[in-house]
Amino acid sequence: MVQSITIRRPDDMHLHLRDDAVLRTVLPYSARQFGRAIVMPNLKPPVTTVSAGRAYRERILEALPRGTSFEPLMTCYLCDNTDPAEIRTGFEERVFTAVKLYPAGATTHSEYGVTAIDRVANVLDVMQGLGMPLLIHGESTDPGVDVFDREAAFIDCTLAPLLEKFPALKVVLEHITTEQAADFVYADTSGRLAATITPQHLLFNRNAMFTGGLRPHYYCLPVLKREQHRLALRRVATSGSRSFFLGTDSAPHERGAKEAACGCAGIFSAPTALEAYLTVFDQEHALDHFEAFASENGRLFYGLPPNEGTVTLTRERNEAPRKVALGDGKSIETFMGDGELPWRLVDHPNV
Repeated sequence: MVQSITIRRPDDMHLHLRDDAVLRTVLPYSARQFGRAIVMPNLKPPVTTVSAGRAYRERILEALPRGTSFEPLMTCYLCDNTDPAEIRTGFEERVFTAVKLYPAGATTHSEYGVTAIDRVANVLDVMQGLGMPLLIHGESTDPGVDVFDREAAFIDCTLAPLLEKFPALKVVLEHITTEQAADFVYADTSGRLAATITPQHLLFNRNAMFTGGLRPHYYCLPVLKREQHRLALRRVATSGSRSFFLGTDSAPHERGAKEAACGCAGIFSAPTALEAYLTVFDQEHALDHFEAFASENGRLFYGLPPNEGTVTLTRERNEAPRKVALGDGKSIETFMGDGELPWRLVDHPNV
Protein backbone atom coordinates (compact mmCIF):
# COMPACT_ATOMS: atom_id res chain seq x y z
CA MET A 1 0.00 0.00 0.00
CA VAL A 2 1.35 3.42 -1.02
CA GLN A 3 2.17 5.48 2.10
CA SER A 4 2.99 8.81 0.46
CA ILE A 5 2.61 10.53 -2.86
CA THR A 6 4.45 13.52 -4.31
CA ILE A 7 3.08 15.46 -7.28
CA ARG A 8 3.92 18.65 -9.09
CA ARG A 9 2.30 21.58 -7.31
CA PRO A 10 -1.34 21.60 -8.48
CA ASP A 11 -3.74 24.33 -9.55
CA ASP A 12 -7.30 25.06 -8.44
CA MET A 13 -9.24 25.81 -11.61
CA HIS A 14 -12.34 27.12 -9.82
CA LEU A 15 -12.03 29.12 -6.60
CA HIS A 16 -14.05 31.71 -4.68
CA LEU A 17 -11.92 33.98 -2.48
CA ARG A 18 -14.49 36.69 -1.71
CA ASP A 19 -12.98 39.97 -0.47
CA ASP A 20 -11.83 41.96 2.56
CA ALA A 21 -11.70 40.01 5.85
CA VAL A 22 -12.97 36.77 4.30
CA LEU A 23 -10.33 36.96 1.58
CA ARG A 24 -7.56 37.45 4.13
CA THR A 25 -8.87 34.52 6.17
CA VAL A 26 -9.38 31.91 3.45
CA LEU A 27 -6.61 32.71 0.97
CA PRO A 28 -3.75 31.05 2.90
CA TYR A 29 -5.52 27.68 2.79
CA SER A 30 -5.46 27.68 -1.00
CA ALA A 31 -2.04 29.26 -1.33
CA ARG A 32 -0.38 26.57 0.84
CA GLN A 33 -1.08 23.86 -1.75
CA PHE A 34 -1.96 25.41 -5.12
CA GLY A 35 0.38 27.30 -7.40
CA ARG A 36 -2.41 29.10 -9.24
CA ALA A 37 -6.16 29.44 -9.10
CA ILE A 38 -8.88 30.57 -11.47
CA VAL A 39 -10.61 33.16 -9.29
CA MET A 40 -14.35 33.67 -9.63
CA PRO A 41 -15.65 37.23 -10.26
CA ASN A 42 -19.03 37.15 -8.48
CA LEU A 43 -18.29 39.81 -5.91
CA LYS A 44 -20.73 42.57 -5.07
CA PRO A 45 -20.43 44.46 -7.36
CA PRO A 46 -19.06 41.83 -9.76
CA VAL A 47 -15.76 42.08 -11.61
CA THR A 48 -16.91 43.30 -15.02
CA THR A 49 -14.09 45.63 -16.16
CA VAL A 50 -10.37 45.46 -16.70
CA SER A 51 -9.77 48.02 -13.96
CA ALA A 52 -11.87 46.02 -11.49
CA GLY A 53 -10.04 42.81 -12.39
CA ARG A 54 -6.67 44.44 -11.93
CA ALA A 55 -7.67 45.94 -8.58
CA TYR A 56 -9.06 42.62 -7.29
CA ARG A 57 -5.87 40.83 -8.26
CA GLU A 58 -3.84 43.37 -6.33
CA ARG A 59 -6.00 42.88 -3.23
CA ILE A 60 -5.43 39.13 -3.46
CA LEU A 61 -1.67 39.53 -3.80
CA GLU A 62 -1.59 41.94 -0.87
CA ALA A 63 -3.47 39.40 1.28
CA LEU A 64 -1.00 36.58 0.65
CA PRO A 65 1.16 35.44 3.58
CA ARG A 66 4.70 36.73 3.27
CA GLY A 67 6.92 34.45 1.22
CA THR A 68 4.02 32.67 -0.48
CA SER A 69 4.18 31.93 -4.18
CA PHE A 70 0.64 31.93 -5.57
CA GLU A 71 -0.78 33.37 -8.80
CA PRO A 72 -4.44 34.43 -9.00
CA LEU A 73 -5.81 34.10 -12.54
CA MET A 74 -8.63 36.57 -12.91
CA THR A 75 -11.96 36.16 -14.68
CA CYS A 76 -14.52 38.62 -16.00
CA TYR A 77 -18.18 38.37 -15.05
CA LEU A 78 -20.23 38.20 -18.27
CA CYS A 79 -23.32 40.40 -18.46
CA ASP A 80 -25.85 41.05 -21.21
CA ASN A 81 -24.21 44.43 -21.86
CA THR A 82 -20.55 43.39 -21.66
CA ASP A 83 -18.45 45.26 -24.21
CA PRO A 84 -16.44 42.88 -26.44
CA ALA A 85 -13.65 45.47 -26.54
CA GLU A 86 -13.32 45.27 -22.74
CA ILE A 87 -12.86 41.51 -22.98
CA ARG A 88 -10.26 41.83 -25.72
CA THR A 89 -8.32 44.45 -23.77
CA GLY A 90 -8.42 42.41 -20.57
CA PHE A 91 -7.14 39.31 -22.32
CA GLU A 92 -4.43 41.05 -24.32
CA GLU A 93 -3.20 42.91 -21.23
CA ARG A 94 -3.16 39.60 -19.32
CA VAL A 95 -5.60 40.78 -16.70
CA PHE A 96 -8.35 38.29 -17.60
CA THR A 97 -7.57 34.63 -18.20
CA ALA A 98 -11.19 33.67 -18.90
CA VAL A 99 -14.78 34.88 -18.85
CA LYS A 100 -17.41 33.46 -16.49
CA LEU A 101 -20.99 32.93 -17.61
CA TYR A 102 -23.59 32.75 -14.86
CA PRO A 103 -27.16 32.29 -16.08
CA ALA A 104 -29.02 35.10 -14.33
CA GLY A 105 -30.42 33.79 -11.04
CA ALA A 106 -28.64 30.43 -11.11
CA THR A 107 -26.42 30.77 -8.03
CA THR A 108 -24.77 33.10 -5.50
CA HIS A 109 -24.52 36.70 -6.77
CA SER A 110 -25.68 35.72 -10.27
CA GLU A 111 -28.35 38.39 -10.54
CA TYR A 112 -26.16 40.37 -12.97
CA GLY A 113 -25.68 37.31 -15.21
CA VAL A 114 -26.68 36.43 -18.75
CA THR A 115 -30.37 36.21 -19.60
CA ALA A 116 -29.95 34.78 -23.12
CA ILE A 117 -26.94 33.55 -25.11
CA ASP A 118 -27.91 35.67 -28.11
CA ARG A 119 -27.32 38.79 -26.03
CA VAL A 120 -23.62 37.95 -25.60
CA ALA A 121 -22.98 36.47 -29.05
CA ASN A 122 -20.61 39.32 -30.01
CA VAL A 123 -18.51 38.68 -26.90
CA LEU A 124 -18.36 34.93 -27.55
CA ASP A 125 -17.30 35.55 -31.14
CA VAL A 126 -14.40 37.72 -29.96
CA MET A 127 -13.43 35.13 -27.37
CA GLN A 128 -13.23 32.28 -29.85
CA GLY A 129 -10.99 34.40 -32.03
CA LEU A 130 -8.69 35.07 -29.06
CA GLY A 131 -8.69 31.48 -27.80
CA MET A 132 -10.08 32.76 -24.50
CA PRO A 133 -11.98 30.17 -22.43
CA LEU A 134 -15.60 30.58 -21.43
CA LEU A 135 -16.38 29.14 -17.99
CA ILE A 136 -20.02 28.15 -17.56
CA HIS A 137 -22.20 27.55 -14.54
CA GLY A 138 -24.27 25.03 -16.45
CA GLU A 139 -27.77 25.11 -15.01
CA SER A 140 -31.10 25.98 -16.54
CA THR A 141 -32.96 28.75 -14.73
CA ASP A 142 -36.33 27.79 -16.18
CA PRO A 143 -38.62 27.64 -13.11
CA GLY A 144 -40.39 24.68 -14.66
CA VAL A 145 -37.23 22.53 -14.52
CA ASP A 146 -36.67 20.49 -11.35
CA VAL A 147 -33.61 21.59 -9.39
CA PHE A 148 -32.04 18.14 -9.80
CA ASP A 149 -32.52 18.25 -13.59
CA ARG A 150 -31.19 21.75 -14.28
CA GLU A 151 -27.73 20.66 -15.41
CA ALA A 152 -29.03 18.06 -17.85
CA ALA A 153 -31.54 20.55 -19.23
CA PHE A 154 -28.83 23.17 -19.68
CA ILE A 155 -26.67 20.75 -21.68
CA ASP A 156 -29.50 19.92 -24.07
CA CYS A 157 -31.03 23.37 -24.44
CA THR A 158 -28.06 25.74 -24.12
CA LEU A 159 -24.62 24.12 -24.16
CA ALA A 160 -24.99 21.88 -27.20
CA PRO A 161 -26.37 24.70 -29.41
CA LEU A 162 -23.69 27.09 -28.10
CA LEU A 163 -20.88 24.73 -29.05
CA GLU A 164 -22.37 24.32 -32.51
CA LYS A 165 -22.80 28.06 -33.04
CA PHE A 166 -19.26 28.91 -31.86
CA PRO A 167 -17.14 26.03 -33.20
CA ALA A 168 -13.78 27.43 -32.05
CA LEU A 169 -14.83 28.57 -28.56
CA LYS A 170 -13.04 26.90 -25.65
CA VAL A 171 -15.50 25.98 -22.91
CA VAL A 172 -15.17 24.69 -19.35
CA LEU A 173 -18.37 23.27 -17.89
CA GLU A 174 -17.83 24.09 -14.25
CA HIS A 175 -18.43 21.82 -11.23
CA ILE A 176 -20.29 19.12 -13.13
CA THR A 177 -22.65 17.00 -11.06
CA THR A 178 -24.45 14.54 -13.34
CA GLU A 179 -23.91 11.44 -15.42
CA GLN A 180 -25.20 13.39 -18.41
CA ALA A 181 -22.50 16.04 -18.03
CA ALA A 182 -19.77 13.46 -17.42
CA ASP A 183 -20.73 11.51 -20.54
CA PHE A 184 -21.17 14.65 -22.67
CA VAL A 185 -17.70 15.97 -21.89
CA TYR A 186 -16.05 12.54 -22.03
CA ALA A 187 -17.46 11.91 -25.51
CA ASP A 188 -16.16 15.19 -26.94
CA THR A 189 -13.10 14.75 -29.15
CA SER A 190 -12.53 18.39 -30.15
CA GLY A 191 -10.17 19.24 -27.28
CA ARG A 192 -12.05 22.52 -26.69
CA LEU A 193 -14.49 21.23 -24.07
CA ALA A 194 -13.48 20.39 -20.50
CA ALA A 195 -15.00 20.17 -17.03
CA THR A 196 -14.05 20.77 -13.43
CA ILE A 197 -15.23 18.52 -10.61
CA THR A 198 -15.48 19.40 -6.92
CA PRO A 199 -14.47 17.18 -3.98
CA GLN A 200 -17.97 17.19 -2.50
CA HIS A 201 -19.58 15.84 -5.67
CA LEU A 202 -17.05 13.00 -5.74
CA LEU A 203 -17.46 12.06 -2.09
CA PHE A 204 -21.17 12.57 -1.37
CA ASN A 205 -24.59 12.17 -2.89
CA ARG A 206 -27.69 14.17 -2.00
CA ASN A 207 -28.42 12.06 1.08
CA ALA A 208 -25.66 14.04 2.83
CA MET A 209 -27.91 17.11 2.92
CA PHE A 210 -30.62 15.28 4.89
CA THR A 211 -28.90 12.67 7.10
CA GLY A 212 -30.16 13.15 10.65
CA GLY A 213 -31.81 16.44 9.74
CA LEU A 214 -31.21 19.33 7.35
CA ARG A 215 -27.44 19.73 6.81
CA PRO A 216 -26.89 23.23 5.34
CA HIS A 217 -23.12 22.86 5.17
CA TYR A 218 -23.57 20.23 2.44
CA TYR A 219 -25.70 22.60 0.37
CA CYS A 220 -24.07 23.97 -2.75
CA LEU A 221 -25.10 24.85 -6.28
CA PRO A 222 -25.35 22.79 -8.34
CA VAL A 223 -26.72 20.59 -5.56
CA LEU A 224 -25.47 17.11 -4.77
CA LYS A 225 -27.21 14.50 -6.92
CA ARG A 226 -28.18 10.81 -6.82
CA GLU A 227 -25.60 8.07 -6.26
CA GLN A 228 -25.52 7.10 -9.94
CA HIS A 229 -24.26 10.60 -10.76
CA ARG A 230 -21.58 10.55 -8.06
CA LEU A 231 -20.28 7.26 -9.41
CA ALA A 232 -20.22 8.64 -12.96
CA LEU A 233 -18.16 11.63 -11.81
CA ARG A 234 -15.69 9.35 -10.03
CA ARG A 235 -15.39 7.24 -13.16
CA VAL A 236 -14.42 10.12 -15.45
CA ALA A 237 -12.31 12.00 -12.89
CA THR A 238 -10.10 8.97 -12.29
CA SER A 239 -10.14 7.72 -15.89
CA GLY A 240 -7.03 9.55 -17.05
CA SER A 241 -9.03 11.63 -19.54
CA ARG A 242 -7.46 15.06 -20.07
CA SER A 243 -10.93 16.64 -20.29
CA PHE A 244 -11.42 16.67 -16.50
CA PHE A 245 -9.47 18.56 -13.88
CA LEU A 246 -9.47 19.85 -10.35
CA GLY A 247 -11.71 22.78 -9.48
CA THR A 248 -12.74 22.93 -5.83
CA ASP A 249 -15.46 25.59 -6.13
CA SER A 250 -14.45 26.34 -2.54
CA ALA A 251 -16.99 28.97 -1.54
CA PRO A 252 -16.79 30.42 1.99
CA HIS A 253 -19.88 31.74 3.77
CA GLU A 254 -20.14 32.87 7.37
CA ARG A 255 -21.83 30.16 9.44
CA GLY A 256 -24.88 32.29 10.22
CA ALA A 257 -25.51 32.84 6.51
CA LYS A 258 -25.52 29.08 5.95
CA GLU A 259 -27.68 28.22 8.97
CA ALA A 260 -30.45 30.64 8.06
CA ALA A 261 -34.07 30.51 6.92
CA CYS A 262 -32.76 31.03 3.39
CA GLY A 263 -29.23 29.66 3.63
CA CYS A 264 -26.42 30.42 1.20
CA ALA A 265 -25.17 27.85 -1.29
CA GLY A 266 -21.48 27.02 -1.08
CA ILE A 267 -19.00 24.67 0.58
CA PHE A 268 -15.65 25.85 1.97
CA SER A 269 -13.30 23.03 1.00
CA ALA A 270 -9.94 24.82 0.72
CA PRO A 271 -8.49 23.47 4.03
CA THR A 272 -9.15 19.84 3.03
CA ALA A 273 -9.42 19.87 -0.75
CA LEU A 274 -6.31 18.04 -1.89
CA GLU A 275 -6.64 15.35 0.78
CA ALA A 276 -10.29 14.84 -0.18
CA TYR A 277 -9.50 14.45 -3.87
CA LEU A 278 -6.66 12.04 -3.15
CA THR A 279 -8.97 9.95 -0.99
CA VAL A 280 -11.22 9.44 -4.02
CA PHE A 281 -8.38 8.44 -6.32
CA ASP A 282 -7.07 6.07 -3.65
CA GLN A 283 -10.49 4.45 -3.25
CA GLU A 284 -10.76 4.06 -7.02
CA HIS A 285 -7.27 2.52 -7.27
CA ALA A 286 -6.23 5.35 -9.58
CA LEU A 287 -3.33 7.03 -7.78
CA ASP A 288 -1.38 6.95 -11.05
CA HIS A 289 -3.91 9.42 -12.56
CA PHE A 290 -4.00 11.84 -9.63
CA GLU A 291 -1.16 14.13 -10.73
CA ALA A 292 -2.67 14.59 -14.18
CA PHE A 293 -6.07 15.52 -12.72
CA ALA A 294 -4.61 17.90 -10.14
CA SER A 295 -1.57 19.39 -11.85
CA GLU A 296 -1.56 18.78 -15.59
CA ASN A 297 -4.94 18.67 -17.32
CA GLY A 298 -6.09 22.12 -16.26
CA ARG A 299 -2.89 23.94 -17.07
CA LEU A 300 -2.69 22.24 -20.48
CA PHE A 301 -6.24 23.30 -21.34
CA TYR A 302 -5.43 26.90 -20.36
CA GLY A 303 -2.00 26.84 -22.04
CA LEU A 304 -0.09 27.47 -18.81
CA PRO A 305 3.46 26.33 -17.97
CA PRO A 306 4.04 23.68 -15.28
CA ASN A 307 4.25 24.94 -11.72
CA GLU A 308 7.58 24.83 -9.97
CA GLY A 309 7.91 22.67 -6.91
CA THR A 310 5.95 19.74 -5.53
CA VAL A 311 3.54 18.84 -2.74
CA THR A 312 3.59 15.64 -0.71
CA LEU A 313 0.71 13.86 0.99
CA THR A 314 1.12 11.01 3.45
CA ARG A 315 -1.27 8.29 4.48
CA GLU A 316 -2.19 9.19 8.06
CA ARG A 317 -5.29 10.02 10.06
CA ASN A 318 -6.27 13.61 9.41
CA GLU A 319 -8.96 15.36 11.44
CA ALA A 320 -9.92 18.47 9.53
CA PRO A 321 -10.47 21.74 11.40
CA ARG A 322 -14.20 22.05 12.07
CA LYS A 323 -14.26 25.77 11.44
CA VAL A 324 -12.13 28.76 10.57
CA ALA A 325 -12.50 31.86 12.74
CA LEU A 326 -13.42 35.19 11.15
CA GLY A 327 -13.36 37.25 14.36
CA ASP A 328 -16.19 38.80 16.37
CA GLY A 329 -17.45 35.31 17.15
CA LYS A 330 -18.07 34.53 13.47
CA SER A 331 -16.68 31.52 11.64
CA ILE A 332 -16.75 29.48 8.42
CA GLU A 333 -17.53 25.75 8.58
CA THR A 334 -14.97 23.54 6.86
CA PHE A 335 -15.78 20.74 4.43
CA MET A 336 -15.17 17.38 6.14
CA GLY A 337 -14.79 19.24 9.43
CA ASP A 338 -17.20 16.77 11.01
CA GLY A 339 -15.07 13.77 10.03
CA GLU A 340 -11.60 12.69 9.09
CA LEU A 341 -9.57 11.89 6.00
CA PRO A 342 -6.95 9.16 5.49
CA TRP A 343 -4.42 11.52 3.86
CA ARG A 344 -2.56 14.59 5.11
CA LEU A 345 -0.82 17.32 3.17
CA VAL A 346 2.59 17.79 4.76
CA ASP A 347 4.50 21.01 5.34
CA HIS A 348 1.92 23.77 5.63
CA PRO A 349 4.20 26.73 6.28
CA ASN A 350 1.59 29.38 5.44
CA VAL A 351 -1.30 28.35 7.68
